[in-house]
Amino acid sequence: VADVAARYFTPAVEIPLAGHPTIATIFSLVETGRLTLTGDYTTLTLELTAGVIPIEIYAEQGQVRRIVMSQNKPQFLDTHDPAEVLPVFGLTEADLLPNLPIQTVSTGTPQMMIPLRDQAALRRAVMNIPAFLALRAKSDFFGGPHLFCLSGATEAGLTFARHLDAPPDLLEDPFTGSATGGMAAYLWRYGLLSRPTFIAEQGHWLGRPGQATVEVVGPRDDIETVKVGGQAVTILRGEMVL
Repeated sequence: VADVAARYFTPAVEIPLAGHPTIATIFSLVETGRLTLTGDYTTLTLELTAGVIPIEIYAEQGQVRRIVMSQNKPQFLDTHDPAEVLPVFGLTEADLLPNLPIQTVSTGTPQMMIPLRDQAALRRAVMNIPAFLALRAKSDFFGGPHLFCLSGATEAGLTFARHLDAPPDLLEDPFTGSATGGMAAYLWRYGLLSRPTFIAEQGHWLGRPGQATVEVVGPRDDIETVKVGGQAVTILRGEMVL
């Protein structure tokens, strides 16, 4: 039995595992006194549709500084034909990182990973929504694609990503913690990371700059988990009458 249970929904569907809602949920429970810190380091478990995951809370003088989720053991699922996928986003095979697959990876939510050569290619990506919906209908991934390159938006970042989707969901997500976990597993498995810890960045071109700390745990051929963490802040309070 987990300490806390939660379910997450986009405007269209329920999502099995998500990063930002997890960080925000745990932060709000601590802030409102529904979870009690046990010191500078607190652990608990969270039950999601994708299963029960460990949560770590780092605090200083009773204030939460960082919350880390350990995502599910990565699954490397279907690979996709670049000639079919890339035109959906106005890209060509020259925009891909060479000798790497477009692949669905799941650390709780199966998402399509598209590794691009540089930020110029990432910026050019524009989704053809009808073509994308047709592609998704016959594929194994959830939601939208995760397009990324190996150069951060700032000097701190090792990766920079965009996560696109189709209405009624957001056309572009400012940050996608679940896909960041899948991306990290992909990068580690295919030898694109020299070390298992890094900073992932997303959302800067939307005016919503985001960073997450990422740690891949386990050997490249048998990854155990991906830890994705970040900070939270309360920006709105209200009451719901049921």
